[in-house]
Amino acid sequence: MAMVTPLRVAACHAAPVFLSAGKSTDKAISLISKAAANNAHLVVFPETFIPAFPIWSAVRAPTENHDLFRRMALESIHADGEEMRAIRETARKNHILISLGFSEKVRHSSACLYNSNIMINSDGQVLNHHRKLVATFYEKLTWSHGDGHGLKVCDTPVGKIGNLICGENTNPLARYSLIAQGEQVHISSWPAIWPTRAPLSANANISDQNTESANHDNVAANRIRAAAHCFEAKCFGVVCAGHLDADAIEIVAEGSSNPEAVSKAVQSTSRAATLFLDPTGTQLRGFTADPATGSKTPTDFLQHEEGILYADMNLEDCIEGKQYHDVVGAYQRLDVFDLRVNRSRKAPVKFTSSSEEEEFPDLPPIQVE
Repeated sequence: MAMVTPLRVAACHAAPVFLSAGKSTDKAISLISKAAANNAHLVVFPETFIPAFPIWSAVRAPTENHDLFRRMALESIHADGEEMRAIRETARKNHILISLGFSEKVRHSSACLYNSNIMINSDGQVLNHHRKLVATFYEKLTWSHGDGHGLKVCDTPVGKIGNLICGENTNPLARYSLIAQGEQVHISSWPAIWPTRAPLSANANISDQNTESANHDNVAANRIRAAAHCFEAKCFGVVCAGHLDADAIEIVAEGSSNPEAVSKAVQSTSRAATLFLDPTGTQLRGFTADPATGSKTPTDFLQHEEGILYADMNLEDCIEGKQYHDVVGAYQRLDVFDLRVNRSRKAPVKFTSSSEEEEFPDLPPIQVE
C-alpha cells in the first residue's frame, strides 16, 4: 500500500474526565479535531483514556474500592456503543486515523471489563480491536484477561501500524508477532502513573524517598521497553502516556481510610512521559503547536503538562536497520523457531440449539405480518 511521506503523528498526553465516559469522549473528540487541524494523519490516546485508569487499586485496599469499581463498570464503554460511534464519526469527518485506549464492558456480564485499544481508519471503520492479554499486577482487580484476536498490524495508507498496551510491551512473543507482520509504527500506550509501593504516611515528605521506598520509574521503564522494540523491529515508536490531573487525585483519595496518605502516594509516583522513538530506538524530537497561530515549538517529551506532541516520520528510515538485524527475516532461524498465535476471540459460552422451536417446543411460532 502506498504510504504518506512524511507521516505526521499526534500523541495526546491528556487526562480523561475521570470516570466520565461521556465527558472523556467529548474531550477526545476535541483533541482529534485539534490534531487534524495541525495536519496529523494519526492521533494516539493513552491507555484506557475512556473513562480512567484504576490507580486506586495500587494505593487503596481492595475492600475500600467497591464504589470506585462500580463507577468504573458503569462508565466503561462497549466497543460498538454510542461513545465509540461518536469517535468513529469524528475520524470520518476529519479523515484521520485514531488509536484509542478504553475500558471495555461487554453484554454477557454486568462487570466483566477489558483493557482495550481500538484502531479506527480515516473512513471511520474499525481496523482492529485488541484486548490486553494479561492485566498487570493490581489491574487484575479491574480487568479480565484478553485474547490474541487483536494481535494485528493494520496496513493503512500511512504505513503498517501496531499497538500493545502497557505491560504487553514486556512480552517478547507478543512483540515478535507484530514485528513479523511488517510493523513500521509501534504504538505503546501507558497510564499516567503506575504505583508499586505502599502509600506514604500522611506526615511523610514527598521528596524524602530512598531506594527501598521509591516507586516505579515510569519514564525509564516505558522508554526502555519501547526503545528495545523499535530497535528490534526497526520501526518508529509512539510512547503515549496519560496525564494525571487534580480531579483524579481527589477522587482516588476521597473515601479511603487515609485520604492524605493516598493523595501523597499518588503525587509522589513518577509521572509517565509521552515521546517518540526512531527505528534505532533513539528518541525522536517532536514538537507542540500553538493553538492560535499553529507555530511549532521543538519538544522532546511531554510529562507534567497536558498537550499534543507531534512528530513527522519518514517510514523509509525503517529499511536500513533491516540489513543488520532483520529478526523476522535474514537474522532469524525459521527452521529452529516456530511461533504460533491463536487469534480466536473467546466467549463464555457457546449454544448449539438450531432453532427456537427446538428450544421451546411447546410455544407456538411467532406470527410475522
